[in-house]
Amino acid sequence: MAKSKIRVRYAPSPTGHLHIGNARTALFNYLFARHNKGKFILRIEDTDLKRNVADGEKSQMDNLTWLGIDWDEGPDKGGDFGPYRQSERKDIYQPLIQQLIDEGKAYESYMTEDELTAQREIQKARKEMPHYVDEYAGLTADEKQAKIDAAKAAGITPVIRFHVPEGQTYAWDDMVKGHVSFESKTVGGDFVIQKRDGMPTYNFAVVVDDHLMQISHVFRGDDHVANTPKQLMIYEAFGWNPPAFGHMSLIINTETGKKLSKRDETVLQFIEQYRELGYLPEAMLNFIVLLGWSPVGESELFSKREFIKMYDEKRLSKSPAAFDGKKLEWVNNQYIKKSDENEVFAMSIRQLIKAGRLPKRPTMNQIEWTRTLVSLFKNQMSYTGQIVDLADLFFNGPADINEEAQAELAAETAPTVLKEFRQRIENVDVFEATEIQKTIKSIQKDTKIKGRQLYMPIRIAVSHEMHGPELPETIELLGRETTIKHLDAMIAELAK
Repeated sequence: MAKSKIRVRYAPSPTGHLHIGNARTALFNYLFARHNKGKFILRIEDTDLKRNVADGEKSQMDNLTWLGIDWDEGPDKGGDFGPYRQSERKDIYQPLIQQLIDEGKAYESYMTEDELTAQREIQKARKEMPHYVDEYAGLTADEKQAKIDAAKAAGITPVIRFHVPEGQTYAWDDMVKGHVSFESKTVGGDFVIQKRDGMPTYNFAVVVDDHLMQISHVFRGDDHVANTPKQLMIYEAFGWNPPAFGHMSLIINTETGKKLSKRDETVLQFIEQYRELGYLPEAMLNFIVLLGWSPVGESELFSKREFIKMYDEKRLSKSPAAFDGKKLEWVNNQYIKKSDENEVFAMSIRQLIKAGRLPKRPTMNQIEWTRTLVSLFKNQMSYTGQIVDLADLFFNGPADINEEAQAELAAETAPTVLKEFRQRIENVDVFEATEIQKTIKSIQKDTKIKGRQLYMPIRIAVSHEMHGPELPETIELLGRETTIKHLDAMIAELAK
């Protein structure tokens, strides 16, 4: 197919926020379209009216935009193939459903939910796969009509079922999985294409929409494989050519090895959650693309532009993709290190305000102090939300000293270092990092105490920690008064 004819889509249901798996589906379709100079379409599949949430569509669009994904056609942009919400396309679906009924390829089904449940329970008891059994099987035309008339008289609203052809094989060459085939008898019997509320089901609407919107390629998750033969039946019933299908591997939890489930609360799974924690969109995009797709070579960090240039659907993996939260933290840390200081500061100060560490409207002095604080921890942060805990010393004072730190303070030279530093730091004219470093160096020169025995007692005394950002900068941010207070407390403790 000519590249100019390539049209792909991301079609979420507005039943919740943007999930990692859905974001990956959107990204793979987006990269395929952009690499091949094709079109990327956003379509909202909102026929499940009971499960739709008020801000579901907005969340999808906001978070896609945040990730850097744009679309050529959609509910907000319009296009030649709209409407782009399924709930607004009912007038398109209805005549096509009626066409299938008129051609004997679909029919009204009056089985109630209770009857269907009872049927499934019997099948389970027989250790059979649950499936629909034709409610009119074995009936004469008169008996069938009498049954329908009785159901109508009882006020039962029917669903519309598609008549599954018998003894047919439905196969396709999957762009990821290779050759796949299903026997028609394995799909669970005649399936519903229109619900009791008049809305079409997913497997019907998706076929109609993909055909009328001229979708050329469909990339979606592996959990849709079982839907594909049903959709191929619909294509066949209308005499339409199906698109090329590619079913991407599952995403699994690295810790458990199990499929990433929305019920798995050990892993944050929604883009919104990572935004709130202070992850960078470029890092999230980078990490998600590598969930089931591999570039040539050993490099792992790429820009969106680079991904578009080198994207090749043939490198989509057949094996499950492992979601590794630690790897995501590493990727984001690499991006934070390279990011503009102002961007990281803006994200970090919002985190500190949200956590109540700073007022909602900080003063200019507080802003400048916070700017220095953030720069101190910039290279340590895996995401900017970590600034709240990393900088806890500067807001809540030092934590308790652990045994390892106490052992350091037991050194014979520790009291000398602390007393000298306390005396000299009080007399420093300009309390800033360069002068503080000079003061520490002067102690080394005068006492001959150096290295760990010099720096560690000071660090532990002022912060109660053995590790942290640069010591002079830490002391500058603490300020003269707080630093002397901490030193006095430690000197008194060692004198006991």
